[in-house]
Formats: sequence, structure tokens, C-alpha cells
Amino acid sequence: VQLQASGGGLVQAGGSLKLSCLASGGTFSVMAWFRQAPGKGREFVAGMDWRGSRKNYAESAKGRFTISRDNRDNTIYLQMNNLKPEDTAVYYCAIRRELPIRTSDREYDYWGQGTQVTVSS
Repeated sequence: VQLQASGGGLVQAGGSLKLSCLASGGTFSVMAWFRQAPGKGREFVAGMDWRGSRKNYAESAKGRFTISRDNRDNTIYLQMNNLKPEDTAVYYCAIRRELPIRTSDREYDYWGQGTQVTVSS
């Protein structure tokens, strides 16, 4: 399985970004987004099962971020609105072969290369 993430960049506080992650080469049950800020561990941001019937969000993401997928291909998105400087991090997409959605990065089987999101104050 290969994951290709894109869409990061530099944005001012209050702005928006949309991250994309294209998955290819296998089957899976859960796709998720994690992030890692400098000097910190990787933390769960949002996840969804492949049917789209269940979505989980970190408290920091609720009300601002939306995870979704494109029915036409294996692409998952993270729409991020009202971005804050504390959202600055490298964002990773990840796949878990089995349900349910987990929030620990150790539970995920495949990872994308990461895309940098920087929010200026």
C-alpha cells in the first residue's frame, strides 16, 4: 500500500487548508490523519472507516476540521478551517487494515510521507 499526501502550506491564523491523501495498492478499513509538531509525539487528528459511516475527531479538531473521502477513488481529505498557530505540524495520513478506528499511531499499518502545515499568527 502506498499513501501520497499533499495540500500542506503556509496560512495565516483563521485561514483554511485542505489536505489530500491518495491510497493505492491494497485494501483497508480505516484511514486517518495524524500530526506531529516539533518536539512532540505524533497525535491523532481524525479518522474514518472506509464506508464513511463513522468518523472520530480529536478534541482539538472538533468543529474546525472535517475528514471525508472521494467515492470515485481512494482519496481521503482533511478540510481544516479556522486554523490556529498550534495546528502547525507535519500532517500524516495513515491506514489501518482492520476496524475499529484507533487513536494510537501504533495501531496503523501504513503511512504517507507527511505534509507540512504552518499557521502564522
